[in-house]
Amino acid sequence: MIDLTLPTMTCGHCVRTVTETVQRVDAEARLQIDLPTHRVQIESPKPAAEFVAALTEEGYAPA
Repeated sequence: MIDLTLPTMTCGHCVRTVTETVQRVDAEARLQIDLPTHRVQIESPKPAAEFVAALTEEGYAPA
């Protein structure tokens, strides 16, 4: 399980962008998002670094 905090994820549009970004890295990834706490949990065999790089490129760098 990959557990990330994305401080710039603040609205529904952000959630959609984060979801699409994660699915581009791994279409089979399971994703849980808690918007009030800015937390994202990703279940995937892919390395966390791939998700971090993709999210950072989209403007959602993990803290």
